[in-house]
Amino acid sequence: MGLLKEITGLKIYSRKQQWKLYLLGFAAIIVLASLYYTDIMVRKISRDERQRVELWADAIRKREMLLLDSERLFSAIQNEEAKRRDLLKQVYGRINRDELDRDALTFYANILQSNTTIPLVLTDEEGNIESTSNLDERYRDYGRLTGELAEKFSEYPPLTFSIFDGGVRFIYYQDSRVYTELREVMDDLIDTFISDLVINSANVPVIVVDSRHTELIAHGNIQGVDFEDERQVRELIRSMSGKNRYVSVSLPTYGQCYVYYTNSFLLTQLRYYPLAQFLAIGIFLFVSYLLFSMARNAEQNQVWVGMSKETAHQLGTPLSSLMAWLEILKMKGLDEETILEITKDIKRLENITERFSKIGAPPQLLEMNITASVNEVVEYMKKRTSRKVSFKVASEKDEIIVPHNPHLFGWVIENLIKNAIDAMQGSGSIYITIENQGPNAVIDISDDGKGIHPSKHKRVFSPGYTSKKAGWGLGLSLSKRIVETYHGGRLFVKHSAPNNGTTFRIILKK
Repeated sequence: MGLLKEITGLKIYSRKQQWKLYLLGFAAIIVLASLYYTDIMVRKISRDERQRVELWADAIRKREMLLLDSERLFSAIQNEEAKRRDLLKQVYGRINRDELDRDALTFYANILQSNTTIPLVLTDEEGNIESTSNLDERYRDYGRLTGELAEKFSEYPPLTFSIFDGGVRFIYYQDSRVYTELREVMDDLIDTFISDLVINSANVPVIVVDSRHTELIAHGNIQGVDFEDERQVRELIRSMSGKNRYVSVSLPTYGQCYVYYTNSFLLTQLRYYPLAQFLAIGIFLFVSYLLFSMARNAEQNQVWVGMSKETAHQLGTPLSSLMAWLEILKMKGLDEETILEITKDIKRLENITERFSKIGAPPQLLEMNITASVNEVVEYMKKRTSRKVSFKVASEKDEIIVPHNPHLFGWVIENLIKNAIDAMQGSGSIYITIENQGPNAVIDISDDGKGIHPSKHKRVFSPGYTSKKAGWGLGLSLSKRIVETYHGGRLFVKHSAPNNGTTFRIILKK
């Protein structure tokens, strides 16, 4: 354990990390360059669009001035027509009320005959039409003042006067044809003006609201809004009037109004398209990387399993010969202590062969005492370690039954002990505690070595990560694989810091 440094050796992990950083940096440069170029394009389009909007707004102001001038002209004509209508009304009243001489009658008759624009309808008491003047062609076949004709002449009350036989006659009148036609032209001008506002040459989303910001007068290039829904309309007015630019206009019918506009949908798409594109490409590359990694790991696993089994097979032949030579040495009367140590080493080789043969095979977990398995490995390592290294094993119980494979699990304990000895540089103490924690058995292996920097707690389990000049960086990686893949447990750095020792924790299900 202890402080692991990336120095010499295989350096597989370091090189892989460097390549990842290089590729990540290159990808970041591509992304940033693309975003920068896109931003330049968006700014240029936005600037061009703003210029078009300003030209459009200027044209709108000029159209507004023309519209207001037309409105003033129309008002003047309307006043003149109203005076003529009132004059006719007065003439008919004087004729009906006063006794006039011939000259006066001639004067009033000339006034009546000069009327060529104000429509008139003369009816009796029952509504029968007796005479018309300046009436539209489509109404001249009417015999009575009914239906659409009566509706058109209902805006003003009729003039009433008596005739010589004691009867009553009614004169119905309406605005002059000149006034009506001008009114239609003016309404068309207003409608065209509003249409030009909302269907603008700049193709930007636009709304026209009243001075109180409560009524939506017109809209154009707005997507995704149901204009029949009052709540959505109010939200649209609030959002666009709260953060966007506007043009103030004065409309004859609505008074002071505000035209709010924002960036076009195309510009908005251009602004966010690169992000969406890189997100989609990133997801695709991430999924592809995962699939590629899975395929590569599967291939590496097959190679690893094949090498392990071949190693076990190759060790089998010389191991059988060693066992035969051991029997010969026994017959020659070699001292018992030497025979015992040779026997232990041969068993050790058998154990190693067994471990390699188990790699890749379905795990065979036996219900065994985990404390005994740990103690067996510790006793073996004690005799092959410097006396400057002390071991202490503390178990909550003498027997804790945990399903495990003693050959593979012993390999894990051995790797962790060796790693601790290297971290302590051959001098220090190793503490191993075994506890019951609910459904799990927890094994902590601690040392008082140099420790591991917190940033490397996960990295130490990566294949190829080593601190030893001649190390392969496979011990901790293999141990983690045995614990988590074969035993369904967990192996991790519980706590460690530089110059403060390290504790590895193993959690196994009972």
